[in-house]
Amino acid sequence: MSRILLFNKPFRVLTQFTDSEGRSTLADFIKVPGVYAAGRLDFDSEGLLILTDDGRLQQQLANPAFKLPKTYCVQVDGEISEAALNRLRQGVQLKDGPTRPARARRINPPRWLWPRNPPVRFRKEQPTSWIELIITEGRNRQVRRMTAEVGFPTLRLIRWSIGNWTLDSLAPGQWREEQVNLPAPPARPAAARRNSRRPSAKRPRSRA
Repeated sequence: MSRILLFNKPFRVLTQFTDSEGRSTLADFIKVPGVYAAGRLDFDSEGLLILTDDGRLQQQLANPAFKLPKTYCVQVDGEISEAALNRLRQGVQLKDGPTRPARARRINPPRWLWPRNPPVRFRKEQPTSWIELIITEGRNRQVRRMTAEVGFPTLRLIRWSIGNWTLDSLAPGQWREEQVNLPAPPARPAAARRNSRRPSAKRPRSRA
């Protein structure tokens, strides 16, 4: 039976078990053998990370075809505008292509928020705001790039949930074991299934 662990990754912890530079890794918190991170969470981001010993499950969790929603609580630099939120909702153009439409709304600082060490630099003359952002992709540093693209750089980023899995009452550095409950993969169109059963045409031999 597959094992799945939900871990609240602290700030400045790598989502791997070893590091040649002496930085903090998952090995400092998780002593369960044979589990690996399904997807990633940046070194300077916090929150939910899923680990499992099932390679197929790892691929499914990281596969954008499943469109698992990922919910982030994001502190941004400045008083975010409704125009910027609308751009996030519609999808923004990044260097690696447009993002899918996201769900975005302004929120109060979360009640469950824990202090970060070191804290976000406070500037009296520059306000900050919090947003909830829900995406169904997992590109490299995607949320940070999205908020920067609409003019509000990310100061603090916490992933609250992946699909139906949430941090719930996990404190930073804590983990718990959970049940596996993934959706079925999306069905391929009938034409694609028929084509996949056809024998492939033989390629002509090169005369070179």
